[in-house]
Amino acid sequence: MSAYYSKIGVAAIVLTATLSIGESIRVKGATTDFVTEITSMQIDRVAIESADAGADIGVQVPSKVRKNDAVFRA
Repeated sequence: MSAYYSKIGVAAIVLTATLSIGESIRVKGATTDFVTEITSMQIDRVAIESADAGADIGVQVPSKVRKNDAVFRA
């Protein structure tokens, strides 16, 4: 996790593998642990369907996340 934007409920993630709409991720940290389906994904405020490793994307998340939380494919 590289950043969290609380006003819009979006997490910024730098991918280490390909990710697509409809896939699920798990966010795990000291006080965070949830699984969510990717329903919205953007690069530079442009909606995308999938992104490759190395991409810095924004995804809608259901609850607060923190900068050092880990993100895994669920």
